[in-house]
Amino acid sequence: MHIAFLTSEYPHDKIKFAAGIGTSIKNLVSELLKEKIIVSIFVYGQQTDEIIIENGIKIHLIKSRKYSFFTWFYYRKHIQNYINKFILDEEINIVEAPDWTGITAFMTLKAPLVIRFHGSDAYFCHLEKRKQKLKNFIFEKLAINNAIAFIAPTEYAGSVSKYIFRIKNKLIETIHYGLSLTQFENELPLSFEKGMILYIGTIIRKKGVLELPSILEKVVLQCPEAHLILIGNDSFDIQSQSTSTWQLLKNDLDENLKNNINFIGKVPYKEVQEYIKKANVCVFPTFAETLGMVTIESMAMQKPVVNSNIGWSLELIEDQVSGYLVHPRDHNLFAERIVQIIKDDNLYEFIGKNARERVEKQFDIKKIVLQNINFYNKIIKQY
Repeated sequence: MHIAFLTSEYPHDKIKFAAGIGTSIKNLVSELLKEKIIVSIFVYGQQTDEIIIENGIKIHLIKSRKYSFFTWFYYRKHIQNYINKFILDEEINIVEAPDWTGITAFMTLKAPLVIRFHGSDAYFCHLEKRKQKLKNFIFEKLAINNAIAFIAPTEYAGSVSKYIFRIKNKLIETIHYGLSLTQFENELPLSFEKGMILYIGTIIRKKGVLELPSILEKVVLQCPEAHLILIGNDSFDIQSQSTSTWQLLKNDLDENLKNNINFIGKVPYKEVQEYIKKANVCVFPTFAETLGMVTIESMAMQKPVVNSNIGWSLELIEDQVSGYLVHPRDHNLFAERIVQIIKDDNLYEFIGKNARERVEKQFDIKKIVLQNINFYNKIIKQY
């Protein structure tokens, strides 16, 4: 079997951007290779045209191109023609692409196309109750129409996407993102920095970061040693038109809390684990997500997580057993859960152990990869 992934991101030194989608693809690809599956990766929007062969994977960098008019159309056709050549020459059996921006709109590929619901613009606009640009919806809808089947990381993401795009008579299979558990070991789970609250992710309104000042204020009243560390890229805020969501967050902080919060910015991926190991509790008060890789990464490292309780989260955590589920705007309960963990080391240990067991059961990449292979085989046989 030969699987191709079309993506705008992938973790590699020569690729200019990598985030959650790229990480989830890399986790899956590493295990597919172990199962003797051939993998090609086509990364569009790059600075050069280049083919890199590394660890048995062929990575195609596809350079960005500008056209006199209709770049959005002609660049897609360029990608289509490039991929089709390798579909025929190297007998690629199936192509997987993300839903975001509808990159496969206007493409006619010579292999079955599967779309994974990493989170479309339409999906996030729906969750945030924002109006979506018509052009973006059209592109994503056309891409959806081109796909033969879909993979959803949670049942919630699948059902919402099905509703938004009015998908009928096409297979939508739920397959969680997976973690290589050997890469997320914490040999000293009881060694941590007391009172350290960790947030990892983009500093953006939809991730619930603007709820954190009020939550932190309530935590510090009971736990003066509590301090919040934020890791991730700052971002533009659509609602206020501010160039910095971090600045908005700082403006909401009481003057007495300035020393209890530290925005570190983006750090290398390998260093993120060291921060997770030091954390007393990890917090993810997001309003919009499909699954949340960093949530399960923190759980894998035996960290108690206080997470949003919206839709997808119900499939990650058993409330009060393997973590806590709280609505991001319920500041009192969110703060109460954090305080409970900081004050009670036995509770910290109990939740952390259960979190690891939950990830081993639900998100082990060794199990997830077999689900993906079975799905691909099913689609190839139907094509």
